[in-house]
Amino acid sequence: MTAPPAVATVPPAAWLVAVALGIVYVVWGSTYLAIRVLVEDLPPFASASWRYLVAGLLLGAVLALRGGVRRLRVARRELVGCAALGLLLPALGNGLVMLGEQKGAPSGIAALLIAAVPLWVIVYRRLTGDRPSARTLLGVLLGFAGLVVLIASQGISGDVPVVACLIIMGATVFWSLGSWSQPRLPLPKDAFVLAVYEMLFGSVWLLLLAAVRGEHLLPTSAPLDAWLAWAYLVTFGSVVAFTAYVWVLSVAPISLVATYAYVNPVVAVFLGWLILSEAVTMPIVIGGAVVVGAVAIVVSAERQKAQADQASTRSTALRVTE
Repeated sequence: MTAPPAVATVPPAAWLVAVALGIVYVVWGSTYLAIRVLVEDLPPFASASWRYLVAGLLLGAVLALRGGVRRLRVARRELVGCAALGLLLPALGNGLVMLGEQKGAPSGIAALLIAAVPLWVIVYRRLTGDRPSARTLLGVLLGFAGLVVLIASQGISGDVPVVACLIIMGATVFWSLGSWSQPRLPLPKDAFVLAVYEMLFGSVWLLLLAAVRGEHLLPTSAPLDAWLAWAYLVTFGSVVAFTAYVWVLSVAPISLVATYAYVNPVVAVFLGWLILSEAVTMPIVIGGAVVVGAVAIVVSAERQKAQADQASTRSTALRVTE
């Protein structure tokens, strides 16, 4: 009996992958600018809550129209996992970025600090017994040195409140913890369904944080540019870019997709300088370059480690079948 012929899958056109990756590069890089404009007139936690509520409902409606309401059904334990992820990523991860920018952190500085997320993920792995390569650990140490330069330079110059930088550093800790925890939590297998519930739970957590801070919980009057920035974050930041990210992650190598981690800060710094006239001082350039370079080292080292592990697994499988 012969096995049925394998069905060949047609890889997506290179230009489609390039467009999707470009969307992730530019849109996610520009969200820091939009946040900076928004928090000038709208409360950080409450406006983030409205953002994720609308984005979650929009994405959920699209999924229901395309696959039926049944597609959105999840188990109770999966809802608990979504609630935990909603707390770590949208609420504490993104919410603290918005608070930090409201406290005075420029959008470019915020993006450079957030670039450290992959470094924190390595720290969590090391604390739980994993043994990253020496090259990965070198990248982590280099990256944290860059962060020290960034934060210390702001404290010395007095242009940016150190507290604002530390708040955003707190956001990186929670965001990386959520990223590290995601494979370990009971979650829906459909990434888009996961995104719906993660955003909706994040909206609830953010509303609670807003209540604790005494923010206006319902939308209030604000200048048009603030609402345009909010609408941009809802549509492009939360729906369009995330959809592009999930799609390109399924069709392109993770080593290629992961480059967004060190392209986004470059986009954010450039846009902040171009549109908001944010200062780009030499310490920012040096510290930012060190952080971005360190993330590139870690991503490259992890890619090589993954390829070596796959080659070792294939070699073992061949020996077993001989």
